[in-house]
Amino acid sequence: MRHNKKINHLSRKKAHLDATLANMTISLIMHKRIFTTLAKAKALRKYAEPIINRAKDDTTNSRRVVFSYLQNKAAVTELFQEIAQKIADRPGGYTRILKTGNRLGDNAKTCFIELVDYNENMLKTAAKKSTRTRRSRKAAPAAEAPVAEAPATEAPAEEKAAE
Repeated sequence: MRHNKKINHLSRKKAHLDATLANMTISLIMHKRIFTTLAKAKALRKYAEPIINRAKDDTTNSRRVVFSYLQNKAAVTELFQEIAQKIADRPGGYTRILKTGNRLGDNAKTCFIELVDYNENMLKTAAKKSTRTRRSRKAAPAAEAPVAEAPATEAPAEEKAAE
């Protein structure tokens, strides 16, 4: 049975694991996207999302709690000033993992982990996305076309009659 075995220790002792996850969280905050292995990305998600969620409430206590985890003033400032504004209305799920295949040397599964609100490519496609049914596209122009043509043909005839 796997009771209380939720954390992937990544073959590291406690202090090394904490340092690894803190450094990866700092890199994620500063660069908005990092390239790593899938196991590290999944462990990072569980570590980073509560820290990012803490940034919604910009108080002295929350800044101190986040700083106790990260130990980097620049990352804490970036998190509370820029990232907190973009995630203010998001209820959770601040990171996205995109798998990129296997690494050549050791065949480890690799991926990108990124902050959701900072990928412009995904935001543009989500904004452009619409339903793709043929009925709605053909029905709308067909209904508008006769209405647009009828006044155009009648208007010159009325002008000639008025002259």
